[in-house]
Amino acid sequence: MKKETIMNTTTNTANTTAIPAIGRILLAAIFVISGIGKIAAPAATIGYIQAMGLPFATLGLAIAVIVELGGGVLLALGYKTRLVAAVLAAFSVVTAIAFHGAIGDQNQFIHLLKNFAMAGGLLQVVAFGAGAFSIDNRTVRTAQRVQRAA
Repeated sequence: MKKETIMNTTTNTANTTAIPAIGRILLAAIFVISGIGKIAAPAATIGYIQAMGLPFATLGLAIAVIVELGGGVLLALGYKTRLVAAVLAAFSVVTAIAFHGAIGDQNQFIHLLKNFAMAGGLLQVVAFGAGAFSIDNRTVRTAQRVQRAA
């Protein structure tokens, strides 16, 4: 029983620090930068999607930009964090398999593992939430204050 109390206290203390926000921002950075890169050079992304033999390359570009840029910004801000992190985790796994499946190529294998690692980090966000410094937390605190006042 004592160990559980210590673990819960540690977890709760960690969740009130800036660490979850820093983690979210670091995870979000690769998505935001990648989304901006796709906007800056759409032809390169469309060509890469086509080179992988996937259909609807222009639609794929649009979806990728929305997921990466939109999801990255929402993750960094901590808005609808668990849902956004789940979508980004799924996106990371799908893109790993679709674009980095040539594991005989060391560079592609590293990208595959990088995407899996990002998905793992994002699943931690799904499991533990946004943390103290987030729009989600602010929304919950506001709702609790309103409830207490009623």
